[in-house]
Amino acid sequence: MSDPLIDHFLELSTGKATFAVGQHIFNQGDAITWLHLMQAGTVHLVRHQADGNVAILQRASPGTVIAEASVFSSRYHCDALAVTASEALIIPVNSVRRLLRSDCVFAETWASYLSHQLQQARKRAEIASLKTVAARLNAWLAWNDGLLPPKGEWKNLANEIGVSPEALYRELAKGGKFFFA
Repeated sequence: MSDPLIDHFLELSTGKATFAVGQHIFNQGDAITWLHLMQAGTVHLVRHQADGNVAILQRASPGTVIAEASVFSSRYHCDALAVTASEALIIPVNSVRRLLRSDCVFAETWASYLSHQLQQARKRAEIASLKTVAARLNAWLAWNDGLLPPKGEWKNLANEIGVSPEALYRELAKGGKFFFA
C-alpha cells in the first residue's frame, strides 16, 4: 500500500482492533460501518458455497484493506475470518467516503491502491488456473523476479499459489533452478 494512503488512514483511524484465530471480523449481510487496515496477521474474506465449499475471496495481510470493494456498499457480501491472530486499524467508512468526494489527491491514491489490488487478483487467478504445481510455481516465480521467499515463508507461498505445503516442498525438492530472496 502506498504511504500516502496509510497516512490518510492513520489520520482517519478511531483505534485498533485485535482478532483471535477463528474470530469473525464481520459476517455476510452485516451493515458496513468500518474499513480495516491490516497491521498484523492474516484475515480471509470467505463466501460459503451451496455445496459446502468455501471460496476465499481475499487473503488480507499487513498493509492491505479488508474488503476494500465494500466502500460503496451498504452490506457485506461475505464473511471476514481471522486465520491467524490479527490486528487492524479501524476507520469509519463514512470518513473514507467523505474524503473520496472532497480530496482529489486521496481519491487518486485510493484508485491507485485499488488498481494494484486488481492486478494482484488477476495474477492470483492466472496462477490458480494452471494445472500443475510446477506450472503454478514457475508462474509465481515469473511474477516475482525468479526469487523464492526465505524457507520460513514457503507455507505462505503454497497458500498463495493454491497448493498444499507438502506439494510445494516436493516440487522444490526436485531441484529446479530456484533463487532465494
